[in-house]
Amino acid sequence: MLIDSHCHLDRLDLEAFDGQLDGALSHAREQGVKHMLCVCISMDKFQDVLSIAEQHDDISCSVGVHPLYDGVKDTDVEDLVTKAQHPKVVAIGETGLDYFYNKEPENHILQQQSFRKHIQAANQANLPIIVHTRDAREDTITILKEENAEKCGGVLHCFTESLEMAEAAMELGFYISFSGIVTFKNAEELRDVCRKVPLDKILIETDSPYLAPVPHRGKSNLPGYVKDVGQFVADLHGLSYQELCEITSTNYQRLFSKSKVS
Repeated sequence: MLIDSHCHLDRLDLEAFDGQLDGALSHAREQGVKHMLCVCISMDKFQDVLSIAEQHDDISCSVGVHPLYDGVKDTDVEDLVTKAQHPKVVAIGETGLDYFYNKEPENHILQQQSFRKHIQAANQANLPIIVHTRDAREDTITILKEENAEKCGGVLHCFTESLEMAEAAMELGFYISFSGIVTFKNAEELRDVCRKVPLDKILIETDSPYLAPVPHRGKSNLPGYVKDVGQFVADLHGLSYQELCEITSTNYQRLFSKSKVS
């Protein structure tokens, strides 16, 4: 079984499929993808994300606000918890901290406040949290600890940071998810991290439509390309492709236990 643990189906480039999402989903299924987690990044688009999940048995979704979106300042714990009650919502996020694209200290404060609220909502809803983190290693781990994120657990998605950060997150019960970035020519440091993350803590994802893996680099990413990420990570760990699929699918189902994966 192959699972794309993080994709944005509401944002895919569907030109190759005559504008039809079903074409991209069929392509993923043909590649062996049995389940997809469609991740929400803004509350004004939550209904679109939820609608996609409601229409397909093999799709789950999340609810949350990406740290770089304007809506981050309006994050509301009660609203997140309420929306998380829907059977198709299996996680809170994505949320987190991104100091790479926005270096303004005032914005960092807004991101931190929103991040804390997401963790609080995840603890109240008893759902895992999906964390985006870039150039904010210390603050990310500090906030996870201060807000008792070990209670809800979660994943550092599309991981690009250090082994030390991965280890600190795993100590809190978090998983580490690798995207197509691990296949990039200049990502040897990340590949070293991937080799050292225990197999029972690894997830794979596309983050589509972004960050298409080799050999699709330069194209718009698709959930079906998680197969290429899986094969690459399997090779890094000296596993067969099928072994890696089974391990990451088991990890996904353990973390996102509300997902109905068949």
